[in-house]
Amino acid sequence: MSKILGIIGGGQLGMMLTEAAQNLEEISKVIVLDPTENCPAAKVGAQQIIADFKDEDAIRKLSELSDIITYEIESGNSDVLKKLEEHTEINPSPDTLKIIQDKLLQKQFLKKNNIAVADFEKVENKDEINKVIDKMGLPLLLKTRRDAYDGRGNYKINSRSDVDDALDLFKGKSLMIEKVVKFEKEVSVIAARNTKGKIATYPVVENIHENNILRITIAPARVSEKIKKQAKELAEKTLEALHGAGVFGIEMFVTKDDEILINEISPRVHNSGHHTLQSCNTSQFEQHLRAILGMDLGDSSIKFPTIMYNILGPKTFQGEYNVLIKKQDNVYLKMYGKLESKPQRKIGHVNIVDKENLGIDELFNQMEELKKNLIIEPKQA
Repeated sequence: MSKILGIIGGGQLGMMLTEAAQNLEEISKVIVLDPTENCPAAKVGAQQIIADFKDEDAIRKLSELSDIITYEIESGNSDVLKKLEEHTEINPSPDTLKIIQDKLLQKQFLKKNNIAVADFEKVENKDEINKVIDKMGLPLLLKTRRDAYDGRGNYKINSRSDVDDALDLFKGKSLMIEKVVKFEKEVSVIAARNTKGKIATYPVVENIHENNILRITIAPARVSEKIKKQAKELAEKTLEALHGAGVFGIEMFVTKDDEILINEISPRVHNSGHHTLQSCNTSQFEQHLRAILGMDLGDSSIKFPTIMYNILGPKTFQGEYNVLIKKQDNVYLKMYGKLESKPQRKIGHVNIVDKENLGIDELFNQMEELKKNLIIEPKQA
């Protein structure tokens, strides 16, 4: 019997989950909870409840209308979801969401399970920050514990004179501090576990950030076999420690000593997994649905090496827009249906797929050519 799927969040991840759900007989309908009217998921056929992600009444309504609930954003109210667990299946579990949506709890959880992370401390005031500086040295990263993504909620402290500005910026927020890791590469593993406990990992990918926002993902990563094996094992160990089913995006640092530390975990499909739409037999979106529905997990191997390039709103304007791009057989454009472009806002992505075994260098050449010809311009009235 097919199920009604509820999703907290209806942005681009919710949109691509909705599209994947439409190809599965096991799901009859998708309902999303999102504050933005006619959100991306609603544009592709999801029913929408318009409300804040944390709105208790709206989450209860979603629960009453759905057989199973998942999320595409960490901002959901984990305490409310925990109360609803008895009546509605929720995956990943509210307990896992509660741990992951608080960066301090997440790091404490990983450390407790002997999973390598950067040194960190809970801090509340200037004196405590100065004590951590004495202990760890500089630079350090001051972070808000909740509701931060794409580098928002991070402040790099290079000297003691930065502390006051950092505290002013994050006034009233719960904070933690972390040692800055000197890394060679940022990588990630998209990993899935189904309700029966079976785990599947996608090959490790390499991520390039600009201004703390993911800009490029290279699949598979240009790393040693040792790192590939270590990343896979670390992802599996992390999923075994967490509760609930679904896809998790696990971001990692590769250090100069060829070791891996976990940076952050997302309890959902992840930007660095968008390549799977064309590179793999099973996309991360279908895999997530298979996992939470208790189905067998799909093939997670990479068929075609792929470079994913995020399309961000230009810094020159905000408003309605047109995108112009040169069409090519191995280039797949995915726009997210967002009405407005804003500076640095993710409005789409491109997958450049190596169907002819040309090699990653050639894909990079194509990407540079694509960037020159990609135009995002204000929509004419």
